[in-house]
Amino acid sequence: MRVTRPKLALTCAVAALALAGCGSGGHGEHAVPPTATGSLEKLAAEAKCDPDMQTDADTIRQALCEKGDEKYVLATFSTDRGQREWLNTAKDYGGHYLVGRKWVAVGGTETIQELRGTLGGDLEEGVQHGGASHDEGGGHGHDG
Repeated sequence: MRVTRPKLALTCAVAALALAGCGSGGHGEHAVPPTATGSLEKLAAEAKCDPDMQTDADTIRQALCEKGDEKYVLATFSTDRGQREWLNTAKDYGGHYLVGRKWVAVGGTETIQELRGTLGGDLEEGVQHGGASHDEGGGHGHDG
């Protein structure tokens, strides 16, 4: 039960990351608005996204959105705990996350930066794994 839905959500997030790539646009300083709240549809409307629903369950609702050539995942959660569990699992796969209360957007760096200018929220990074081996020192994926 609890394991199945996070795995499904994670699978969609990973697919979206693969589609979105790891854009390397500039990191211009933009004013960050107050963090948006609301349903997936409300958040999608604010982000000017026509959501392609992927998961519509009691605990998570998830849609694929497009911004130009980039794609990203927009997900809403029924509880803060469910959101945090999902994020903790998803971040093991790397990626860029924009996090609000009971919602997450996952995509390329530039896309997430632009969404932050619309939806507000906090930026979080997934763990960056090296090419062929894992960091034996338990590092936390630093730039470089």
